[in-house]
Amino acid sequence: MVVLNKIYTKTGDAGETALVNGARVSKACPRVQAYGTVDELNSVLGMARLHATDETAAALARIQNDLFDLGADLARPEMAKDAEAGYPVLRVIATQVERLETEIDAMVARLEPLRSFILPGGSALAANLHLARTVARRAEREAVALAAEGDANPLAVKYLNRLSDWFFCAARIANDDGRADILWVPGANR
Repeated sequence: MVVLNKIYTKTGDAGETALVNGARVSKACPRVQAYGTVDELNSVLGMARLHATDETAAALARIQNDLFDLGADLARPEMAKDAEAGYPVLRVIATQVERLETEIDAMVARLEPLRSFILPGGSALAANLHLARTVARRAEREAVALAAEGDANPLAVKYLNRLSDWFFCAARIANDDGRADILWVPGANR
């Protein structure tokens, strides 16, 4: 359990922060950028939930919780040392990815196939979900950069990849099962 007795510590005043393993790093380092973007995504979902029905709101709440898991995962480098931690290290696991895949499959079954690209928008919920999709893609790019350095959980990257697909499908569901999607018209303003 996390206990926060004091909100400001002044330990970051010089532009550094502590990772989960205690290492001090620049707030501009790629790892902090990655989990900071995951935090931003979580805030976007908080806005989306303002417009969500019970079923979608519950799914978004589950995802928000997963995003805290994901942030903790990204904030802990050196996966090879997890066994030495002395406590269970929080990492994204396959069942979290599989749940997203199952939910995506269920959403796709409700939707007509796309015949055009979709412009972000439509209902307030769909617009927020499209924003979440783009922030998730940015978080994924940042996690991929960590993975390229050999220090990111491959399942964290996979989770972010599926998550952006989940948001895309959920946005279509929020637009009357895709019937209210705003379709791209190539060259419409030439």
